[in-house]
Amino acid sequence: MNGKLKIFSGNANIPLAKSICNFAGVELGKCNIIKFSNENIKVRIVESVRGQDVFIIQPSCSPVNEGIMELLIMIDAIKHASAGRITAVVPYFPYARSDKKDEPRISISARLIADLLQTAGADRVMTMNLHSPQIQGFFRIPVDHLLAGRVLLDYFNDCKTDNCVVVAPDAGSAKRAGAYAIRLGLPLAILDKRRSDDSEKPVIHNVIGDVKGKKAIIFDDEIASGGSIIEVITALESLGVEEIQACAVHAVLSGRASERLKNSPLTKLVVTDTVYIPEEKKIPQLVVLSVAELFAKAITFTNQGESISGLYDKI
Repeated sequence: MNGKLKIFSGNANIPLAKSICNFAGVELGKCNIIKFSNENIKVRIVESVRGQDVFIIQPSCSPVNEGIMELLIMIDAIKHASAGRITAVVPYFPYARSDKKDEPRISISARLIADLLQTAGADRVMTMNLHSPQIQGFFRIPVDHLLAGRVLLDYFNDCKTDNCVVVAPDAGSAKRAGAYAIRLGLPLAILDKRRSDDSEKPVIHNVIGDVKGKKAIIFDDEIASGGSIIEVITALESLGVEEIQACAVHAVLSGRASERLKNSPLTKLVVTDTVYIPEEKKIPQLVVLSVAELFAKAITFTNQGESISGLYDKI
């Protein structure tokens, strides 16, 4: 039997942490996080965690590197406060796109993050929609990889999808987008998108599937700078699409992404709350769905020693 459930949060996404606590029926744990003038961080856990089952919620939000250090120091503080077990709940995993050595003399940074979490003292990790599911293999501790597919599908099943087509923005996302298309009973189109450098400006070469005169729903795992999705929107416009909606799990919206999307022909942008979205980045087209209940169930089931396989969705 695991210890009493305790949930703490770093500063990255406190609204999500509070919502998870509401669904789990527990109070958010008390801790003080202080940032000194020299940018060093101090964490003090205000309540006892001795022998308890502790979950720390900290997705990769801006400022990313500060959030990582905050999480590592929180894990270390709770470890040395004699917690029974520590789970790092990282809804949006940092450096997930740096998952392979595809250039000479570069770091596989996602593996480095995995090593740091384990070294700090995490006993298990819980995350959502990894850019590459293989990142789970970087860990030698249990990893629960939740998927937001059920949350997104419930939303679109309640919407009118007549004359719609699901669009995969590149070949890498075709399998995932194809699963959405099957579950929604819609056709699938795939764009041939290629990147030649680190400029975040991909180029669309071809499209596989019929999109002319249809309402397109673009499915992707995340939206960062917005460069990729803007290229997809431009390509779909040129192919005679009637209307364009987009859906992504992680709304990073870095740089001028919000402004670019606001001024685009996009009619709707559906995302989840894995990443905190400040008010200045919220645009009229934005719809934010919460994954708090899904994480709350996964956390409580894990604490009670029950299987969470029923929460998994294959998309």
